[in-house]
Amino acid sequence: MSTAIIVVILVLICVFSVKSYIKKLSRGGGCCGEHEEMEKKVRVADHDRSHYPYTITLRIDGMTCGNCTRRVENALNRLEGTWATVDFSEGKATVRTKQPADTEVLRRAVSDAGYTMLGVL
Repeated sequence: MSTAIIVVILVLICVFSVKSYIKKLSRGGGCCGEHEEMEKKVRVADHDRSHYPYTITLRIDGMTCGNCTRRVENALNRLEGTWATVDFSEGKATVRTKQPADTEVLRRAVSDAGYTMLGVL
């Protein structure tokens, strides 16, 4: 009798494990949607670097993959007069602006994307 109970428990564990694994594969899992389609890139209209005389480098925490990079970059590029490039391996965002940058606006954009701006480099 005890052997049957142990076998039933092991079968239930296997069924739940397989079910969880299939759910993870079909719906994404791990880092911020690694199995989901990558967010569309927000492109800046003005690509002339001479129009962006101000540059500020931000230290960003919480990025772990290309999806994170894209989210932070998009959040910054949605701001008027900014052009950002982000490198998650360095944990940095380089933001070019047409006007002097307001760090609180940049901090809010990064925070709204789900990450933390640690400071300005």
